Amino acid sequence: MIGIVVKKEFRQIFRNPNILRMMIAMPIIQLILLPFAADYEIKNIHLAIVNQDNSTYAQRLIQKFDAGGYFTLNWQGQDYRKALQVIEDGKADLIITIPPHFEKNLIKENKATIHMATDAVNGVKAGLGSMYASQIISSFNNEIREELMVMPRNSEIVTIQSLSQNWYNPLNDYHMFMVPGILALLVTMVGALISALNIVSEKEVGTIEQINVTPLKKHQFIIGKLLPFWILGLVSITIGFIVSYIVFGLTSVGGYFAIYLYSAIYLMAVLGIGLLLSTFVDTQQQATLFSFFIMMNFVLLSGLYTPTESMPAWARTVSEFLPPTHFIKVIRSIFIKGSTIQDLLPEYGRMSLFAVVLIGLAVLNYRKRTA
Repeated sequence: MIGIVVKKEFRQIFRNPNILRMMIAMPIIQLILLPFAADYEIKNIHLAIVNQDNSTYAQRLIQKFDAGGYFTLNWQGQDYRKALQVIEDGKADLIITIPPHFEKNLIKENKATIHMATDAVNGVKAGLGSMYASQIISSFNNEIREELMVMPRNSEIVTIQSLSQNWYNPLNDYHMFMVPGILALLVTMVGALISALNIVSEKEVGTIEQINVTPLKKHQFIIGKLLPFWILGLVSITIGFIVSYIVFGLTSVGGYFAIYLYSAIYLMAVLGIGLLLSTFVDTQQQATLFSFFIMMNFVLLSGLYTPTESMPAWARTVSEFLPPTHFIKVIRSIFIKGSTIQDLLPEYGRMSLFAVVLIGLAVLNYRKRTA
């Protein structure tokens, strides 16, 4: 009986090209576009410089800002009030003020002050802009110190040298970090939404009532409904891996078997969410609105853009009960770090529990509503 339902579902899916577009074409397009847009590096920060010194050192500092690659020098002058007007007009994000006697104070008194003012409407851009500017000023400061300080060969001054090394992602390639996470979220979106819409559509056209009066048992109906979307979900993940390799040149360090095994369990949990949602709504419009609400929470609390460790305690607690949080963590661990199944056994067990609980709740609620 399950085979009959699966066959019927595949025929229905292939008759409706919109389902295939949503499950195959949509993730491909989004997986290509989103990693290019979701860049953690903020560039083209518009800069205004108030140069009240016009000395050689001041010009050298301005050149370092202009050549850094992060800033675009949009305005330069001596009047701070005009620079503030440039910010108010939206033509600058950061003002650097080089005070009078900057070079003189630096040489004679061994110190000088540079003032920074940021447009903090966009807090992230303002924070990163200030950080980039501070790094450029610090680098310039080191250059000046090397020029002005004559160090003896046997100096008693203690020097601390800092060396850093990036593990797993040595070049800090944000594509390597973002692509697996976006792929995980796209699979979640497609699996939960499409499975919910499919069952709700049976309610809208009235075929669900015909199915309920057949000898088909409800667990057979549930399995038959979910199995085609489980298979298509794995196909969607496969296509995502192909796109990741062709477009971004990314391959999984830990192989693909561990990812497919976890994905197979995860898809059951996601399809359980879609099935549970379908038992509470009666129209596809309602299912779409509820899915949008659920996906917004998944995006914001799953750790895709913001590390869960940086969230408040209540948000971290909520995120632990969201399946995408664990899938993103696992797929990144396997993809980037090369983690094995043995390393992630607790996560496999946790996701299996999610799948059992979600599908169990969906089946129980489905019986209650249609008995």
